[in-house]
Amino acid sequence: MNLLILGGTEFVGRAVAEAGVRRGADVTVFHRGRHEPPAGVRSLHGDRTAPDGLAALADGEWDVVVDTWSAAPRVIRESARLLAERAGRYVYVSSGSVYTWAPPAGFDESAELTDGAADAEQSTYAQDKRGGELAVLESFGAERSLLARAGLIIGPYENIGRLPWWLTRTARGGPVLAPGPRELPLQFVDVRDLAEWILDAAGAEAGGPYNVLAPRGHTTVGELLEACVRVTGGTAELRWTSPDEIAAAGIEPWTQLPIWVPPGTDMHDALHGADVSKVLAAGLRCRPAEETVADTWAWLRSIGGVAPQRPDRPAVGLDPAVEAKVLGI
Repeated sequence: MNLLILGGTEFVGRAVAEAGVRRGADVTVFHRGRHEPPAGVRSLHGDRTAPDGLAALADGEWDVVVDTWSAAPRVIRESARLLAERAGRYVYVSSGSVYTWAPPAGFDESAELTDGAADAEQSTYAQDKRGGELAVLESFGAERSLLARAGLIIGPYENIGRLPWWLTRTARGGPVLAPGPRELPLQFVDVRDLAEWILDAAGAEAGGPYNVLAPRGHTTVGELLEACVRVTGGTAELRWTSPDEIAAAGIEPWTQLPIWVPPGTDMHDALHGADVSKVLAAGLRCRPAEETVADTWAWLRSIGGVAPQRPDRPAVGLDPAVEAKVLGI
C-alpha cells in the first residue's frame, strides 16, 4: 500500500503512520514540521492553511489518503480536489459529533446529520467535521470515501488529556473522587485499533460512514479506573460518588471528570451508546481496556509523565481543592 497521511505526527495520524510502517506500506506524512515524524516514513512539509501550502503534494500518487483535520472544511476540500485524480481512496477520520444532537441510544450510521458545508470556514466542531465529510464526498464520491466516525479515542499519544489525567491522578495516590455508578458502561476505541481498522477497511476498498468504536459496555467506569489504580502503583483509593453529589458540587462531566458522563442523560446516550454492528462486521478488533490503560501509562512515563496538549482544546480535569471539598478531606 502506498499511503499518504495528512498530518501523521500526532495521536490518530501518528498511530496510522506507525501501523502502516509495521505492515510494510510505503508511508508518506505531510505535516508542518512541528513534531518529529515516526520512524520509517517519508516526510513532506507544508501548511494547509497557507497560500501554496499544498505545493509539496503537487506530484505523486497514492492508494490511500488519511486525513484527520478538525477545523475549516475548506482546507479538506482543497486537499481532496488536489488529490482526486492521484489517489485511490480518501479516508476521513470524522466524529460521532456529526449526528444531530442528541442522537438516541443505539443510533447507527443512518441517524440524522447536522448541517455542514464543504467550503466553510471554521465554525463549531460538529459542523466542521460534517463539512469535512462533504468535502471528501464532493471529490471522491461515496464509493471512494471512507468516513470513520470515531467517538471517544484514547491510548498512547493522546493529546486531549482524558485518560492521561486519570492516570496522573491515580498515580498521585490518596482518596480519589470516582464518579459512579461503578458499573456504568463506557464506549471508546483504542487509537491503535482505530488505525488498524482504517488500513484494513481501506485495503478492502470499503466506502461510506462507519461508527468506529468498541461495543457498548466494552468496559465500565469501575473497570477503567481500577485499571488506572493498578498500573500506577495501587496507592490510590477510589471513593465512589453518586451523580447527584457530583451535580450538587457543580462539577462538569466529561471535562472536569474526563470520559465520565452521568447515566440516563442525552450525553451518555450520545457518547457511550452508539450502534457499532456495522464496523464490527467490517472487522474492527478491540483490545481489552486494561491493555489500553497499561500501554498509555507506559507511554506517559516514557515522555516524563506530562502528556502533550492540543492548543485548540481546553485542559481537562478536576481541581484538587474541589475534589478534597467534595470528599470531605
